[in-house]
Amino acid sequence: MADGPARTNLQPLALHVPEPRSRPGDPVDFSDVVIPAAGSMPRPDEAISPHDMRDAAFGLVRVLDEEHKAVGPWDPRLSPETLLKILRTMALTRAFDERLYRAQRQGKTSFYMKCTGEEATSVSAAAAMQGDDMVFPSYRQQGILMWRGYPLVEMVNQIYSNAGDKLKGRQLPIMYSVPELSFFTISGNLTTQYPQAVGWAMASAIKGDTRIASCWCGEGSTAEGDFHSAMTFASVYNAPVILNVVNNQWAISSFSGFAGAERTTFAARALGYGIAGLRVDGNDALAVYAATRWAAERARANKGPTLIEHFTYRAEGHSTSDDPSAYRSAQESAEWPLGDPIHRLKQHCIALGIWDEERHAAMDLELAEMVKAATKEAEKNGVLGHGMHQPFETMFEDVFEELPWHLQEQMAQALEERAAKWPK
Repeated sequence: MADGPARTNLQPLALHVPEPRSRPGDPVDFSDVVIPAAGSMPRPDEAISPHDMRDAAFGLVRVLDEEHKAVGPWDPRLSPETLLKILRTMALTRAFDERLYRAQRQGKTSFYMKCTGEEATSVSAAAAMQGDDMVFPSYRQQGILMWRGYPLVEMVNQIYSNAGDKLKGRQLPIMYSVPELSFFTISGNLTTQYPQAVGWAMASAIKGDTRIASCWCGEGSTAEGDFHSAMTFASVYNAPVILNVVNNQWAISSFSGFAGAERTTFAARALGYGIAGLRVDGNDALAVYAATRWAAERARANKGPTLIEHFTYRAEGHSTSDDPSAYRSAQESAEWPLGDPIHRLKQHCIALGIWDEERHAAMDLELAEMVKAATKEAEKNGVLGHGMHQPFETMFEDVFEELPWHLQEQMAQALEERAAKWPK
């Protein structure tokens, strides 16, 4: 044994294991969540150096106050038409989620994921960008497609993997691909969209284009290597990209502390890379819009990337395969101190005199009927589990421009065996 100083008086080493605020049956306490007053965060110039905006990564951009008024320098001063469109699109997203969740429980699809409580992080963000800016979503940003006007029937076709599914049943439900709306194919592999978005943004800059990129991931995914690779490239090459981290407090059953939330904010990770970082009230639709517009203008002015942490809460389970009652208190969602994004924007519009409860209730009924009609139309093309919806040979298509000889042989053999087993 090597000689060294005596250690007889030293305490044994110990590890810290993060623990959530509450487990099932425990009382809920969010008293440690610091919520600055709405309007208190300064709005820096878009050309500011990341090193001069440290406070923005640790504070919280908020616009809507407790009386539902828009206050402070981040108020985007949106027109009534835009406010009501954002409200309607968030409500449509929630109505769609409710209907397709029930469809999964009825066995019409194998899987579904809601974004309840997080609608602003996609809808308001999409509203603040140009319609042809490239987006690289995770699996809880269906609101982007709603904002960009993608037909609901097409979304349901993809979820059901039916005969009308343009993806030919090759994607997991909810992993949409809509290139015509600049919506990159969703991947189930965590954070692959980050380096893809940065690479696309770099290519846009190389071409001298004017379009920027934006990507999303959950706070748990920031532990992935792809996240840090993307941050390095975005910083080094000053890529025109917005990097959204949706901090909804839970990565399936692991609370945000396991991703580092106990030590610092997720927006603060930007500072170590020399990237601008903003921490935003993710349940404040106006704050999300304002932060995204700020980041977009910064990117378009060649001032570099921005990481936005959307501080929000996943109001329901991770997916239809998840039971949140097994790992968190049932009261957490109701007690989340930043409220519900749809309710908050609704109350703001009512306070402005451009909306009321009666019109909101009528809109909810209208949207529910719209979604119902879309699902009924999609079901005419079949639902998951009711047989083969795509021609058998399509499994060999769309990978190679010309099918290689060995795959041609495999396809011929497969078709022959299938015909022998299931003759017409």
